[in-house]
Amino acid sequence: MAEPRTAATALEPHDPSLVLLTVEEAARRLRIGRTTCFRLVLAGEIESVTVGRLRRIPADAIPAYVAKLRHQPAEAA
Repeated sequence: MAEPRTAATALEPHDPSLVLLTVEEAARRLRIGRTTCFRLVLAGEIESVTVGRLRRIPADAIPAYVAKLRHQPAEAA
């Protein structure tokens, strides 16, 4: 019998051995939607590479994107 999934088990553990992430994995790490992550990739905001026909995001591109966000001036509301 399968164990019921809770919020804690629904999140995949952060695997530091992964070098390239799918867009979905990167979106989960950033806690943003898949479509938003694809938009950021297409706009060049998040670095990505192609492997054959696949689009992958280097794992170190996630903290680089967050650092870039932290150093941007806050927009006036």
